Amino acid sequence: MTYIAMESELIMEDKKIQVKIQEVDVPAIEVRDVVKIYKLYDKPRDRMKEAFGFGKKQVHKLHYALNGVNMNIYKGETVGIIGTNGSGKSTILKIITGVLTPTSGEVRVDGRISALLELGAGFNQEYNGIENVYLNGTMMGFSEREIDEKLPDILEFADIGDYVYQPVKTYSSGMFVRLAFAVAINIEPEILIVDEALSVGDVFFQAKCYHKFEEFKKMGKTIVFVSHDLSSISKYCDRVFLLNKGTLLGEGSPKEMIDAYKRVLVGQYEVSDKQENNDLLQDPELRKATELYRREGKAGDAEATTQEKDFNTQGKNPSTLEYGTKQAKITEYYVTDDRGIKTTAVIKGGEFTLHMRVKFAEHIPAPIFAFSLKNAIGTEITGTNSMIEKAFLESGEPGQIKDVTFTQRMNLQGGEYLISMGVTGYNGDTFEVYHRLYDALNITVVSDKDTVGYYDMESAVTVTDAR
Repeated sequence: MTYIAMESELIMEDKKIQVKIQEVDVPAIEVRDVVKIYKLYDKPRDRMKEAFGFGKKQVHKLHYALNGVNMNIYKGETVGIIGTNGSGKSTILKIITGVLTPTSGEVRVDGRISALLELGAGFNQEYNGIENVYLNGTMMGFSEREIDEKLPDILEFADIGDYVYQPVKTYSSGMFVRLAFAVAINIEPEILIVDEALSVGDVFFQAKCYHKFEEFKKMGKTIVFVSHDLSSISKYCDRVFLLNKGTLLGEGSPKEMIDAYKRVLVGQYEVSDKQENNDLLQDPELRKATELYRREGKAGDAEATTQEKDFNTQGKNPSTLEYGTKQAKITEYYVTDDRGIKTTAVIKGGEFTLHMRVKFAEHIPAPIFAFSLKNAIGTEITGTNSMIEKAFLESGEPGQIKDVTFTQRMNLQGGEYLISMGVTGYNGDTFEVYHRLYDALNITVVSDKDTVGYYDMESAVTVTDAR
């Protein structure tokens, strides 16, 4: 059944009333209990022995590329899938597009899919670019006449010049992805699936592709996007799935899932074998900090009221994501302006200082103090640490307390920003997170002049009469 929501967008233009009709909560892709198992062999001959039934001993190991994954992706959504290498991202995309068959479970797709999974997938190396366009278009179900109509748009988007008449085996990887993406994006798909393919193109081509994404979003197309570029995930995705070792850890907003992903990267989140619900957002450690603040009746609770007041006056986030070994701990943190006064508002163009007080519980050979700034949707804008700045190259000893400050000029545009901070370091070759606080502080940048983008280049402009 299709459910229709009416958005009464009444636009008075030439006495016409435009009513926008949008489909909501209609699955474009349904993934149900999908499992993908591979047999791994130590030696190639073991595979042959087992295939011909030689010997009774099992010589393979089972590898779960996906283990009971469930996803609902709705029409009109842009959905990201993130995770470490080997987490199953590409595998789930290949199963959705029909390139792979699941060991068990099912996938339902409602709509025409165009997929860009690997560079040149489906391209014949001996054919030239034009011939490959027709080859791919035919495989997607288009007639020769329909491809004729789309060819000019494809060639314009690819913008590889006369190389389009050369065999694709002579193409650079950049030209390859330009042509492949141009074909995928111009065949008017209802569902577009992209797997890390844009990292090869130059910055101008990437900008063109992302502009096309924006057009697709406005047209109500469904986009499934896999990338290690977390800024792109944060900017373009409505929802994000987090995979790890074939298991779906959680789904949620880009900001929530990116923060969770960073925990996975440093080994600060483990899925228990006994855990029935693998949703990372149900982790008691993550929910504990927000329970008091969000529960009903907090206005009548003296303790909750105090916390809410502290949050509003000091800019401290009661639902800060906090984790680490706690061998060193950030015990206090705040921002001061250029007069040394504690504040949550910074004037654009002025100096501000982030203060951190760190207490050491154990000997740490080379602690690194760090902070970063995000915008409201979770895109990391900038950040630095004491190792990059070569500001502290000593050890931390048990019982020591260090006051750390980062002082800089505020050149970001006016708006709301979140500050994250941490104490990390290396134990031999192993990277350790001792204490990390995500989105711990909110600061407001007050500005009477906002330029384009994230920050102000402080351009000096002169206009003179020509001689």
